[in-house]
Amino acid sequence: MNEVETRRADAYPVGSGATLQTLEGDPYELLATLRRSEPVSWLPALGGWLVTRRDLALTVTRDARGFTVQDPRFTTGQVVGPSMLSLDGPEHTRHRGRFTAPFGLGEVRRRLASEVAGEAQKLVSELAPAGQAELRRAFAGPLAAAVITRTLGLDPATTERVLGWYDAIVAAVTDLSAGRPVEPAAQRAVSALGEAVRHGVQAGSEKSLLTMAASGDAPLTDREIASNAAVVLFGGIETMEGMIANAIAHLLADPDALRLVRADRSLLPGAVEESLRLEPAAAVIDRYATTDVQLAGAEITAGDLVRVSITAANRDPATFEHPDRFDPRRANAGRHLAFATGPHVCIGMHLARLEAHVAIGALLDGLPRLGLRADRPPAVRGLVFRKPPAVDVRWDA
Repeated sequence: MNEVETRRADAYPVGSGATLQTLEGDPYELLATLRRSEPVSWLPALGGWLVTRRDLALTVTRDARGFTVQDPRFTTGQVVGPSMLSLDGPEHTRHRGRFTAPFGLGEVRRRLASEVAGEAQKLVSELAPAGQAELRRAFAGPLAAAVITRTLGLDPATTERVLGWYDAIVAAVTDLSAGRPVEPAAQRAVSALGEAVRHGVQAGSEKSLLTMAASGDAPLTDREIASNAAVVLFGGIETMEGMIANAIAHLLADPDALRLVRADRSLLPGAVEESLRLEPAAAVIDRYATTDVQLAGAEITAGDLVRVSITAANRDPATFEHPDRFDPRRANAGRHLAFATGPHVCIGMHLARLEAHVAIGALLDGLPRLGLRADRPPAVRGLVFRKPPAVDVRWDA
């Protein structure tokens, strides 16, 4: 370590002792300690600062001038190229603007509600005779991939390939975030997606997001469309797969909460919001300081990586009473930051919520006495993206 890093390590003993193993596995006690004693802490394991208090998370994510995503080290940008996710200022507006309207609440409900319901019911019907399944990859992933593939205007026949591309992109972002080299499969996946996007633009309907992005005033180039499509694909599958897997795991692991939701289906949206609060699918988001700045006593230098722990912010007792408890009736669960906030608030949050509500409702309706397999309890893992590798369940066939 150089002199600056040594000084920071001495000043932040809790952060300095943090390991990737803890952050990827069971980070909640560590994050709570950091939030109390070092709310902006230096973590050598991450090569940057970690923000764990909710008010400070809001400060960082809302200030794109002071804390930017537009840096060559930004992990998603390294994998897929410049996009609405890795740009700020006018270029961010130009890229994001081509995709904003179709993801508005009214448009999502009008254009996609029936498709989401139909796909969810089809998947549940296919699963029902077996009596058991692993829901992350047999239900959540295929549902998310099918919906986002159609939304983008890609060939529906590519859904299985889309899941493969997505896996490679997620793995690459995770590896970069943990300081590991990126596997060649990621670049192959981005290239294959780019080719599918070009075909989608050429053959797309007027309703296709790809067609919209390539038309009108100041259209995006093919490469820009492909990068943004990768981001939409990435978010559309990762957020949804994680949301559904985490929410069903939370519900099934809590018999009292499950009884409440079964008896009063109006509590389902609250259960989804509470699951998002407890276990956001995107656990951390990256920013880079544009100037020297002091934040909660931490002396941050221009260019420093500043990571916001959404997981920690969502369990801040200053906002959420009994923050580690899963409560579908929590009145303020919607104040979570699972979709971030500020200029980079998740563009697909309305679609994500719609899919989660429909998907979990379809599971509860279509699979009688749905429950977790006692011999295979789900264990959430992940540094950047947190979800159980498997959600093994049984029901009455």
